Amino acid sequence: MTSPAERPTRRATQSELQFLQGPQSRTFELRRAIRIFFEFIRGFRALHFVGPCVTVFGSARFGEDHPWYAPTREVGRRLAEAGFTVMTGAGPGLMEAANRGAKDAGGTSVGCNIVLPKEQATNAYLDVAVPFKHFYVRKVMLVKYAYGFVAMPGGFGTLDELMEILTLIQTGKLPGFPIALMGRDHWRPLLDLLRTFVASGAVDARDLDLLLVTDDPAEATDHVVRVASQRFGVREVKRFKRRWILGE
Repeated sequence: MTSPAERPTRRATQSELQFLQGPQSRTFELRRAIRIFFEFIRGFRALHFVGPCVTVFGSARFGEDHPWYAPTREVGRRLAEAGFTVMTGAGPGLMEAANRGAKDAGGTSVGCNIVLPKEQATNAYLDVAVPFKHFYVRKVMLVKYAYGFVAMPGGFGTLDELMEILTLIQTGKLPGFPIALMGRDHWRPLLDLLRTFVASGAVDARDLDLLLVTDDPAEATDHVVRVASQRFGVREVKRFKRRWILGE
């Protein structure tokens, strides 16, 4: 039986290892900062015209035969029918299902892909696909253009994204954006854990009210659409015109 340290994982690139090895030369740090800056700018420009989004998170490992694929596709369809752009991490599995649902309804489908050697091939149902090398830049894009979030069943990545958004909302860095968790059984262990945090005083009981938990795609999307529309007036969100002089 192998220990956790011996189990196979993705190996960091030489550039990543160098970045993590503490202070580097001023030239190295400047080059890295410039690359990150331009990745942000490329993302901003690519997503400038996508309109109000709802970001859907979910596992890349659950294929079309998985029980949650069809409900996720329905979530994407319903969001598109309500006039929202559906944004995902651009990968396969439940991300693909949400993007596919948006395309089913004739809506706009957007993906912010992380460049990885495993699991993250871009799915075929995207109108706009933006690749990112840095997870934190990708995370900003998944939040910056969203007016609500739907978390489908998923693993580390989905949990990471969900916890970061809850932290941003709880600390006031994001206003009260609606969050729907799809899959009562899947999320029950996490909710039980959060309730123990409430009991210990580590989490305020009111913070759990940030989450709607349901198995019903209609309930999830109706909640997100209603709250986003009421709180943020997304129907009146300014939509920018393309300027040919800027190559748009």
